[in-house]
Amino acid sequence: MKRSDILASGEKVVLRRFRPEDHDDVHAFASDPDVCRFMSWGPNSQADTRDFLAQAVTVRPNRLDLAILADQRLIGSASVWTTDIEHRTGELGYTLRADAWGQGHGTDAARVLFRLGAEHLRLERIAATCDVDNLASARVLGKIGMSFEGILRGYRLVRGERRDHLAFARLIESPPIELER
Repeated sequence: MKRSDILASGEKVVLRRFRPEDHDDVHAFASDPDVCRFMSWGPNSQADTRDFLAQAVTVRPNRLDLAILADQRLIGSASVWTTDIEHRTGELGYTLRADAWGQGHGTDAARVLFRLGAEHLRLERIAATCDVDNLASARVLGKIGMSFEGILRGYRLVRGERRDHLAFARLIESPPIELER
């Protein structure tokens, strides 16, 4: 990978822009029912993955869609985007291959995303949500210093079922607070 391809890096992961040739690696996790269990999308068909990549490779001024790499292997996707330009607020999200779970990659990627939201998108408050049953993701958000703000009732429709989500947020100037494990 060329140095110019890297947008940001953490202790365990590198985040770079997606490329069309990432299709097979993205499809490997985006078509996995376990990975998509808590998501409003997926499991992806080949066409779904092509559509995702077509959007992800397009550079947009208020959104970063990035590939997560560990040991030069694509292991997931990460996004941070502006939700309100005037108020400088945004959201972040991430997805990892199942075989990359539990190794700190999600926490590292989320920490880097938070920094990118502040530096590149000039956000002052970043939020994130996760399914009420996705405790691993809730732990990641706590580890990067996001505060639990409440439960969003029926927030997402996941395979025909309305699902509650946990809401987290952090102000950029707030020091990161790592919760006890």
